[in-house]
Amino acid sequence: MIKPDLSLPIPETITSVHFVGIGGSGMSGLARMFLAAGHAVSGSDRSDSPALRELAALGATVHVGHDAAHLGDADTVVHTGAIWPENPEYVTAKERGLAVIHRSQALYWLIGGRRLVSIAGAHGKTTSTGMLVTALQQLGQDPSFVNGGVIEQLGVSSGTGADPLFVVEADESDGTFLLYDTSVALITNVDPDHLDHYGTDEAFIDAFVRFGDKAREAVVISSDDPGALQVLGGLSHPNVLTFGRAAGSTLRLVDVATDGPVAFTAEYGDERVSAQLRIPGAHNAVNALGVVAVLIALGNGFAESMHAVEGFAGTGRRFELHGVVHGVSVYDDYAHHPTEVAAALTAARTVVGGGRIIALHQPHTYSRTGLMFREFAGVLEDCADHTIVLDVYGAREDPVEGVTGALVSNAFRDAEHVHYEPDWQAAADYAASFAREGDFIITLGCGNVNLIVPQLLEALGRTEP
Repeated sequence: MIKPDLSLPIPETITSVHFVGIGGSGMSGLARMFLAAGHAVSGSDRSDSPALRELAALGATVHVGHDAAHLGDADTVVHTGAIWPENPEYVTAKERGLAVIHRSQALYWLIGGRRLVSIAGAHGKTTSTGMLVTALQQLGQDPSFVNGGVIEQLGVSSGTGADPLFVVEADESDGTFLLYDTSVALITNVDPDHLDHYGTDEAFIDAFVRFGDKAREAVVISSDDPGALQVLGGLSHPNVLTFGRAAGSTLRLVDVATDGPVAFTAEYGDERVSAQLRIPGAHNAVNALGVVAVLIALGNGFAESMHAVEGFAGTGRRFELHGVVHGVSVYDDYAHHPTEVAAALTAARTVVGGGRIIALHQPHTYSRTGLMFREFAGVLEDCADHTIVLDVYGAREDPVEGVTGALVSNAFRDAEHVHYEPDWQAAADYAASFAREGDFIITLGCGNVNLIVPQLLEALGRTEP
């Protein structure tokens, strides 16, 4: 893992840029925007993917695998924190004296001096970013944007607009969200996470206080989330809009119906307006209200903003349906924190009807799993009918002895509700044999667990209807 050094200078001019890890959702979105701006773009990733093929079709030079020769004539190299310091492209770029910058710095360069909305939070920021972009378009505006997931209606995670407004999903995991010159900041929630970077809950909270106070125009923040309330107490910003169920919220959520796609009613001043979303889950009513508050901060009306969020159809890897085989629905969700897992499974419960929820959980990073395995087990056991646990996706971390998926499964109160299976094909076969018509199978994790979906669908196809 490479910690971003935000003190390094960002080049004034970029002509040819190379992305180390170009296939990730954030990196591929950045690469697409550099292409749209007329720059020569190249990049590499450890494995092939649809993102690589799409970028190649747009004119990028892409490589599978990492090799110093892939740098070509690039004058600037963009990397994420997930690569290792020994990466040959990173090492050679440093040796050559090229400009080597973190992806957040590349995004800063792209934004330039435009009016910026930065969306941060432990959960919900990808959904909120996508919802804000589509709502702005519904209101006749044309923002530029970079999101952490593909926006379903648009089929992309980034885009270049004609208006002087830029919307970004800002990453708090490594502190890089403090780099941007934000005009309007949205803080969805502040559930302590990423303590491998921050060290303490207090440092995590303080980073969000600094993020909010840096905003030039307004801060929009949850009035219900305990962590957000801690941040709210530390803010000195003169223009704060709060949203949630709490009395006294600037925008107050007064009614939520979760029978299928969520519907909700909210109050702002003397106005009361109802909206019907296309996506399920009470948490998405809260996300939508935060987006409406941002739209108001940008100068839009309350009622028109409420109706503008209604058309949002979701983002990739957020409760995404991949297929139905013999009456069994297979979904994928990016949830990788106990709070997110609970939200995803609660949303699934509102639409599964009489069927069962079968969770297929891939723990993400050894540090998070070691800290939160009991919380994961409790949420999965309470919110799913049965859970299959895979092994840990280490991402940027080296393995830790004793930290495996078994740590989660062994923490279940009732062993009948869980099955630990590190072999993916065996896990897919087990899920297919356990499922029956009307059930939901949902994969959970922000690693590569979505890649098991074809195996699940194929295994279901081999079962007797």
